Amino acid sequence: QVQLVESGGGLVQAGGSLRLSCEVSGRTFSRYGMAWFRQAPGKEREFVCAISGSGGVTNYADSVKGRFTISRDNPKNTAFLQMNSLKPEDTAVYYCAADTTPWGARLRPHDYEYWGQGTQVTVSS
Repeated sequence: QVQLVESGGGLVQAGGSLRLSCEVSGRTFSRYGMAWFRQAPGKEREFVCAISGSGGVTNYADSVKGRFTISRDNPKNTAFLQMNSLKPEDTAVYYCAADTTPWGARLRPHDYEYWGQGTQVTVSS
């Protein structure tokens, strides 16, 4: 099974920044579309952003456009989420996910085959 490990979560004040990383096992990382989702207690898991295998296509939820940036470093088998201008409503567990469709930057949890364990992001007001 492909394994994903998130890191970089923590506690920050509103307006601050945080950078999450997702390391992925295997030799075919460049052929995976990658995404970030988040889930707050009592709420459904929601889409944050996604990137195609080559990095040529990205999608962002309206709530994070202009504040968050997804990127990837394929030789390092790593995807990133740069989070700026953080708001309390960004507080959630953040999960990275891998899709075996390399041209995709898809929006639904069901589109993704492999998931990390999650990392907590807490934004104080």
